[in-house]
Amino acid sequence: MKKINISQVDTVFANGSYPIEMLFYYQEKLRTTSIRNALKKLSLAFWPVFGKYNDGMIHFDRYKEEDCFTELNFHRNFNRTDTDENMFESHRLINPPILKRLFYLTVVQYYNGTVLIPRMNHLAGDGYSYFYFLSVLSALSRKSLIPFRKRIIRLLTKPDHHRTVLKDFRFSAGELPPAPQIEKITLEFFKIHRQEVRTWIKQIGPEFDQSVSPNDILCALALKKMVLSHKKDGGNTFQLTIPMDVRREIKEYGTKYFGNGLMFNTINFNTKTIENSSAGFLAAEIRKAMPGLSRESYLTYLKEIEIQITKKQFQNLRPYDPEQGCLITNLSRMPANKLDFGTGLPDLIFPLTVEKNSAAILADQENYTLRFAY
Repeated sequence: MKKINISQVDTVFANGSYPIEMLFYYQEKLRTTSIRNALKKLSLAFWPVFGKYNDGMIHFDRYKEEDCFTELNFHRNFNRTDTDENMFESHRLINPPILKRLFYLTVVQYYNGTVLIPRMNHLAGDGYSYFYFLSVLSALSRKSLIPFRKRIIRLLTKPDHHRTVLKDFRFSAGELPPAPQIEKITLEFFKIHRQEVRTWIKQIGPEFDQSVSPNDILCALALKKMVLSHKKDGGNTFQLTIPMDVRREIKEYGTKYFGNGLMFNTINFNTKTIENSSAGFLAAEIRKAMPGLSRESYLTYLKEIEIQITKKQFQNLRPYDPEQGCLITNLSRMPANKLDFGTGLPDLIFPLTVEKNSAAILADQENYTLRFAY
């Protein structure tokens, strides 16, 4: 029976925390026979997605559709213009709260279209892995007249499951404390035009002698908003945590690495500095605090995680502390152009994963959207 050791970064999610879940709405209805067949075919190449976790390892288990898939019929229209709060509340509990495997897909058929809600345990992989799998699933679900097309797709997109490729590791610390229960979450959305961000980039460089990216500016705006609106009384410091993907910087990982190819970079700010400084200044400071990624620096990061595990300081394995700061995740580059299941691209994408004191960066052709969760 196949099994793999989880990586040092995987241990952050070994208690089931931070599952990845999104809603995809298709105005033209999807027939699920092809999706179900594609799931079964991918259960070998992407077997950890359908596996089970136990004692520091993901174990292969024979594919059973009832453990990974369900289809529901809601006898009403899907309201794509609903408020974001209602969209979240009406769909966040559709998938089972406890999964038998590390992945589950619920299909909801409405009168006016189809909603897909894939939920993946973060232990199986990060956001990159989530969309990697879904893009292959959608490609296999589409009809084609080209001979052997689906076989070729499976060969070309076969993922790399060697999670400890950079440094051998075996997690044997036993059960981790369970993930905290989700409290009542309040969502707030703020839009900013892409052109406005481009203008800021041109201004900030000369003013602060520091080139910045759109992500730096959006993180600065989110940071300022989080502190001004929901800071802790009397807190002198505030932490900003940004997840960084290491695949393209470290050749041992590469673009086919399936798992959590992440490094969580935490930046400490003085609360008063955030309150009194411009977003441009904060963007420049964020850029200066972003570490260079190399094989050596990432090895150091992995060793630091191992030290926390050895000391059983599991509270330090969390990506961030919501009582001391915020987590900002950039979802603006989601490959929506690869999620055609046979009837076209999704007409709406809505993230259902939220964490207390976090912000997500979303985007469409004209605007960035900052989604705050308190």
